[in-house]
Amino acid sequence: MLISISHETHYRFDKPVFYALQRIRLRPKSTQGQIVREWATDLIGGQIECGFDDHHANHSDLITVKQGAEELIIRCHGVVETDGSTHGVLGRHSGYIPLWMFKRATPLTKNGPLVNALVRQAKELPHDNAIALLHDLSMLVREKLPYDIGHTDATTTGEQALSIGKGVCQDHAHIFISAARVLGFPARYVGGYLHMADRIEQEAGHAWAEAWVEDVGWIGFDISNGISPDEHYVRVATGFDYRDAAPVTAISYGARDRDMDVRLKIEQRVDQ
Repeated sequence: MLISISHETHYRFDKPVFYALQRIRLRPKSTQGQIVREWATDLIGGQIECGFDDHHANHSDLITVKQGAEELIIRCHGVVETDGSTHGVLGRHSGYIPLWMFKRATPLTKNGPLVNALVRQAKELPHDNAIALLHDLSMLVREKLPYDIGHTDATTTGEQALSIGKGVCQDHAHIFISAARVLGFPARYVGGYLHMADRIEQEAGHAWAEAWVEDVGWIGFDISNGISPDEHYVRVATGFDYRDAAPVTAISYGARDRDMDVRLKIEQRVDQ
C-alpha cells in the first residue's frame, strides 16, 4: 500500500523568540515492512541545522527558530510504501542497543501495584505460547483502560494511567510495555501514523508497542485497536518509552508557545 502523509505543526509564541532549538522525529524510517518513497520537510520561521539517526535509528532533525520570530511552521509530507504480509512481525533485532536494555523500566514504564496485578491476571489466563500470552496482555490492557482523551498527558506513567482508569494510545503502549517487561520480554514504544479507511484528516499520530519473542523476533501490538499492525501502519520512531520517540522536543529562551495547531492528513495513494 502507498500511504500519503501530510503533517503540519504551527507554533505561535507569546513574544518574539530570542533563542529556540527543536528536535523533530517526523520522518518515517525505511525498515522491515515499509519503504520511504518520498519525504520533504519545509519550514517557515526556522531552519534545519543538521539531520542524524539517533541510537534507536530514528531520523532526527535539529531546527533553530529564527531570532525575533513570532511563529514557526513545520510542514512534512511524503509517501511510504507498506507491506502487511508479515502480520505485525518485524523479525530480527538490529541497531546499536542490546536486547537486554529493552527489559529495563523507565520513568514512564515503571511498574507498580496496578501493573503487577495486571501481569498476574494475564498469567492466569490459558495460553499455549508466549505470543498468545502477549495478545492476552494486550486485551487486558484495553479492558482496564477505556480509550478516552483529556485525562492524561505526555508525562503520565503507565501506572498512573491505570489509576486514572482512562487514557489514550500512548498510555496503552506504556502499560503494555511495563507489564511485558515484568513478564521478561524486551519491549519498546512505537510512534507513527495510522491510515484509517473512514477519514483522511486526523488530530494526531498513533502509538503502539512491540515485544521481542525468542525465535520470532519483534512483534507489534496495537493495544488501542486490538490488532497487530498491518499495511495501514507507518512506523516513525521507536524507543524505551514515549520520550525517545516524541515527534517534537524543544528548548527556548525569551518566549513560550502561546498555542499550537496540528494538521494531519493520511490517505492511500493510488498511482495510475
